Amino acid sequence: MKINVGLVDDQSLVRAGIRTLLELSEDIRVSFEASNGEEALEKLEQYGVQVLLLDVRMPRMGGLEVLKRLKEMGKELPVLLLTTFDDDEVVLEAVKLGAKGYLLKDVSLEQLLGAVRSLASGGVQVQPAVTERVLQALRGTGSKLSDEDDLLEPLTDRELEILRLMAGGYSNKEIAGAHNLSEGTVKNHVSSILGKLGVRDRTRAVLKALERALI
Repeated sequence: MKINVGLVDDQSLVRAGIRTLLELSEDIRVSFEASNGEEALEKLEQYGVQVLLLDVRMPRMGGLEVLKRLKEMGKELPVLLLTTFDDDEVVLEAVKLGAKGYLLKDVSLEQLLGAVRSLASGGVQVQPAVTERVLQALRGTGSKLSDEDDLLEPLTDRELEILRLMAGGYSNKEIAGAHNLSEGTVKNHVSSILGKLGVRDRTRAVLKALERALI
């Protein structure tokens, strides 16, 4: 079964380049393209997609506004942010709004395909080249990924290992297979990790773990 992707970027050349890369894969298909957020929201009503590749800065409606609208609409769609090196604070805000990951626009074919597959299977994607800058922006603005300054409870060795795999973009199913566990057990571990870190989703859990040098 193919992974259906929505591609949203105001630059036609960027869209064409990313589409070409995606279509080199046999398991990924671009279901629609959009040049701004308004167009993207309209097409999301027409096409069923598993992953949305979303540019940050666009005319009429940018990436952050799209994320806000999706949240208001109750749509839990995995969103992968397409960013540049000067979008650190915006990326941080996008993560707070529910984005499941981010990649630089000059990403390699392997990274792009891996990120799409990861999000489609329930994982996250945090590109190291961007993560350090996002964490610097976090420290510089005094923002927090959660309301908790300290861990509510120390993570166990098993939880730390699962957290490392989460940071690598692995889904619950893949983590379960790697450790010979049931998906339900992994899901329980993930819930415990989120609770102890005081965050609401996997992306923020990974970022907070990196910020605290837990992984």
